[in-house]
Amino acid sequence: MPTPPAPSGLLVIDSPLGRIALLGDTEAVTRLEIATAGRLSTDGRPEHPTPVLRQAAAELAEYFGGQRRTFTVPVRVDGTPFQQQIWQQLQQIPFGAVRGYGELGRATGRATAGRAVGGAVGANPVPLLIPCHRVLAGDGRITGYSAGDGITTKAWLLDHEGIAHR
Repeated sequence: MPTPPAPSGLLVIDSPLGRIALLGDTEAVTRLEIATAGRLSTDGRPEHPTPVLRQAAAELAEYFGGQRRTFTVPVRVDGTPFQQQIWQQLQQIPFGAVRGYGELGRATGRATAGRAVGGAVGANPVPLLIPCHRVLAGDGRITGYSAGDGITTKAWLLDHEGIAHR
């Protein structure tokens, strides 16, 4: 199996959630970071947009503008086999729908692995593109969010998609 290209691209865009850094190479987006308290880990680095990152920026603009419900930009994420299984499950959750942590565990054959599922969801390196914001507790509560400003960011995304939460 050939070694994937090293992340060489960086593009920072504005969004309703604040600034978003898109990182990747000529083949895929490998990381998406939503600013936390207005700051990105890439602050001060020069931008090097690639065509894939420009595609991601365009698709995100359409998503935030209400014209897009699915993403087609290629992503490549590295993680453990369990994380990969969870991230595959996340990609199956349609716009406006949610899954519970328990459902994700059952779908991967680990019905009692709620904490591990939560860890895998939180380790998603490309939030939004792989929609980890669509995972709620079994009773519809937001139990956390590791991107941007946390629960505030997740609540905005859920509201944007018309998803009830508490």
